[in-house]
Amino acid sequence: MSFSDLFDSEFKQRNKGHFSAIVRVALADGIVSNEEKSFLDKLATKLEISTSEYEEILENPTIHPINPPYLYSQRLERLYDLARMVHVDHQLGDKQETLLKKIAIGLGFTPSNVNYIIGKALSLVDKKVDFDTFAYEMQNMHK
Repeated sequence: MSFSDLFDSEFKQRNKGHFSAIVRVALADGIVSNEEKSFLDKLATKLEISTSEYEEILENPTIHPINPPYLYSQRLERLYDLARMVHVDHQLGDKQETLLKKIAIGLGFTPSNVNYIIGKALSLVDKKVDFDTFAYEMQNMHK
């Protein structure tokens, strides 16, 4: 196996883990709405998830671990995707918000301030900001 094959394999595994985490959020209320399904379809394409992998993950999203990204900017990108998925329902049930907090901790956010981080992320997504604005606001929330 060449070095580039190893890198590609690791990249694919991270994408599957990220996609699995988002599917877990989508399934937190027991159903995947049409809006959620559309978002998952687009995200699967963006993350290069094949049709067979997509179906496998939908059937059992816990088969892939959450792989915390090393870079803070990557954590923010994943949080942005997850917060948008939770927001799609327009009804934040306790189960979804709790799951989002657990996944945020799994992504590497600090448990002591995860409630504040999730609150800020959800308020920004509620305002329909783009990723660049989201990242700027999250990085400067204490200023």
